[in-house]
Amino acid sequence: MAPAITLAAEAPKLSAANTGFMLICSALVMLMTPGLAFFYGGMVRVKSTLNMLMMSFISLGIVTILWVLYGFSMAFGTDTGHIIGWNSDWLGLTGVDKGELWGSYNIPLLAFMVFQLMFAIITPALISGALADRVKFSAWALFIALWATIVYFPVAHWVWGEGGWAFDMGVIDFAGGTAVHINAGAAALGVILVIGKRVGFKRDPMRPHSLPLVMLGAGLLWFGWFGFNAGSWLGNDDGVGSLMFVNTQIATAAAMLAWLAYEKIRHGAFTTLGAASGAVAGLVAITPAGGSVTPMGAIAVGAIAGVLCAMAVGLKYKFGYDDSLDVVGVHLVGGVVGSILIGFFASGTGQSEATGVFYGDHRFDQLWKQLAGVGGVLVYSLIVSALLAFILDKTIGMRVPEDDEIAGIDQSEHAETAYDFSGAGGGAAKTAAVAAAVAGAESKKVDA
Repeated sequence: MAPAITLAAEAPKLSAANTGFMLICSALVMLMTPGLAFFYGGMVRVKSTLNMLMMSFISLGIVTILWVLYGFSMAFGTDTGHIIGWNSDWLGLTGVDKGELWGSYNIPLLAFMVFQLMFAIITPALISGALADRVKFSAWALFIALWATIVYFPVAHWVWGEGGWAFDMGVIDFAGGTAVHINAGAAALGVILVIGKRVGFKRDPMRPHSLPLVMLGAGLLWFGWFGFNAGSWLGNDDGVGSLMFVNTQIATAAAMLAWLAYEKIRHGAFTTLGAASGAVAGLVAITPAGGSVTPMGAIAVGAIAGVLCAMAVGLKYKFGYDDSLDVVGVHLVGGVVGSILIGFFASGTGQSEATGVFYGDHRFDQLWKQLAGVGGVLVYSLIVSALLAFILDKTIGMRVPEDDEIAGIDQSEHAETAYDFSGAGGGAAKTAAVAAAVAGAESKKVDA
């Protein structure tokens, strides 16, 4: 999050304009979680659609309560040892007055609190895409609560909390390349290494069941991401938020085009799934970098991320880990790329005077800082997330029974199906029966 700006010695006064802007941005970021649910929901098979939607949606409930009770205090309270924050007045928000301002900013503390809440909500929801088709919903809900407490709240303090080690080191993360995307991507990798592959991985077809739903989700994410990124400057007094808004659009467009070009060369087609995934990769990569690079730098960040993320999604088949919806390939790799490229493309004319290698930092000072931030968050999240998954798997069990996974997790975990065709009439049933009979006859011919 952007460092505080002191414009004058006198105490700041509440700005109605900046407060309204922050509340709107908070609503935009909230919309990203349902958008993510649609994005992921369209990418899974029909029998897992509702479960995928619920794995994102439940985070809105669990993380909201935890953030109000103690999460906000852990992330942004008074620093202890550069590791964690704490402020007893913020527990349950009991000691917060509605007119209290956030530090040296001219927005209420409550506005900052709710804006950051939306970040805390979507981060564990991002992990869910890697676990599609095979995780108990009760175990997932408990994992969210534990992971937010042990991983997200401390990491948010490291990166954005005054006194956090990454914050004090000067690691640049405008809106969440490390705290959100690397954090979630590394966690996803840690969990899937523990719980294992889906039944039929690399054998059965596991294509998206609704690409229109995927495109709808991607569009909602792109829309909400303007609040996610531009809002992270916490105001509009100096133009940095506008720079971030513009760079968000530019990098996303560049990444989408780069991804499509790569898959056309590599696979011979421009796919809708590639367009949606490329856009998300660009959004991820520009999230940490957009306040420190120029618009031309944003094109470079987006294009590089588009190609590298497109290449990375295929690694799961090479190395044998089942990242169902490419959380590792898009969010972990995209977050790493965007964070590290700050060390090359930071211009010194945006959020701070820090510059990258291409703008005169020939001692690689900022690059080393970025590498430290990336490495610290990645290793911590990967190890702790894997341990959490291991403990839950050995106690309450993380996976549904194999028969339930094959039959469909929607029915076993939620007693519902995404699409009800019972009202289609006898004609549809008759058509299905005929199709089954024809398929059986054809099978017998082949056997003969």
